[in-house]
Amino acid sequence: MKQIAVAFTGPSNSGKTTLIEKIAKILIKDYKVAIIKNDPKDKAQFDTEGKDSYKFSSTGAETVVVSPTRTTYFSKQTRDLREIINMLGEFEILLVEGLKTLPLPRIAIFRNALDKSYFPHSDAIAIDESVDIQAYDIPQEINMLDLNDPVAIIKWIQIHAKDIKDIK
Repeated sequence: MKQIAVAFTGPSNSGKTTLIEKIAKILIKDYKVAIIKNDPKDKAQFDTEGKDSYKFSSTGAETVVVSPTRTTYFSKQTRDLREIINMLGEFEILLVEGLKTLPLPRIAIFRNALDKSYFPHSDAIAIDESVDIQAYDIPQEINMLDLNDPVAIIKWIQIHAKDIKDIK
């Protein structure tokens, strides 16, 4: 099974999560999809205080909760991308939010204004009508995508995503 990956980046509240969610809902009809989200500020909450899984996880131990419909892994260690990919098991398309230094094709997402500091790490830029692209000198090698057209973005992903075997 071929496994491909693409990353999404952009400033806070630019629409990364919303776009990934839209894309995943379309792709999941025909593909096995996996998503990795970076939490650089360590803000995400994954368990409910007082529940057994919270108590086990709060000990600092590696904790796995298994049910008939899912397996949840609470780790107190950071993992590199290769380790995470191996833990995910079978998937065909991996969507990564954040982690802008990973060697993956990357779509930068913007609303209202572009941040040129993302250009060196971007293969495509997805924007909506709130961005006046005429006000920017966008490098020619960066593809422009419509943030409100997830089908076109999926086509871009299918052409440009990287085979995970090539990820170091």
